[in-house]
Amino acid sequence: MARPKDREKALKLRFKGLSYSQIKSEMGLSKSTLSGWLKDYPLSDEQIKKLRDFSPQRIEKCRNTKAQKVKNRLEEVYNKITLDIGVLSEREIFIAGLFLYWGEGSKSERVTTGLSNTDPAMLRFFIKWVKILNVEDKKLHATLQLYTDMNVENEIKFWSKELGLAKNLFKKPYIKESTLAGLTYKRGFGHGTCNLRIFNRDLAEYVHMAMKRLSLMDFR
Repeated sequence: MARPKDREKALKLRFKGLSYSQIKSEMGLSKSTLSGWLKDYPLSDEQIKKLRDFSPQRIEKCRNTKAQKVKNRLEEVYNKITLDIGVLSEREIFIAGLFLYWGEGSKSERVTTGLSNTDPAMLRFFIKWVKILNVEDKKLHATLQLYTDMNVENEIKFWSKELGLAKNLFKKPYIKESTLAGLTYKRGFGHGTCNLRIFNRDLAEYVHMAMKRLSLMDFR
């Protein structure tokens, strides 16, 4: 009969410190059957503590509690930094834009001012910044870098909506030979890279001289 073998297996699992629920889950037996077999084999205090400490429910509750604490802490930090930053003046946006461009902007072309990024928020700031420099939206040239498994029309719609730019400002995209799904390390926001450029010699020279001025300032 299978029952003696089942009882023997249940006892072995019990001696390992498993609970009725764990043995039931592994063997498919009822708790009443296990109770009859194992009532004379209670768990030690140490085994009970181990089960309690490592139970999925307890771990999940602990994880949720920690996650909520982190969320609450970050909300407090966010509220504080919101007050610390306050409302940015046009001059502050101008200077912040210069530092952004110094770090991330295009510097290889003498007559071009441009920024590439996967983050729409970063590019929205760039658009705001160049407006302070008297650049109209229609002067912007947008080019997307996409992967072969991405829908070009959908991505143009996405970036057009996110950046508040007309779709006719988007030029023919550059399609990489690889696929987005094939990337082992997913970077960005899943909508490729958007490159915004303004072809204007005077603007480019102004920005490049501004970066030169920043590089010569004494920040020590």
